[in-house]
Amino acid sequence: MKRNTALKILNPILVVFFVNQAVTGLFRAKISYETFEIFHEGGGVILIGLVVLHFILNFNWVKANYFHR
Repeated sequence: MKRNTALKILNPILVVFFVNQAVTGLFRAKISYETFEIFHEGGGVILIGLVVLHFILNFNWVKANYFHR
């Protein structure tokens, strides 16, 4: 799969998991602990993995903008 195609798939998924973190964090008192643990804590682990993958796929851009000579 090409890098741009992978990013077009990955970026919306990142947004969904980011919104999940915000919503479950804001409504923590309204949901059960089990639901919070599944969605917030589990989603956080997945979000970290997705962010790392996003960084890897964009590393050429990072190199060009931050590690130039």
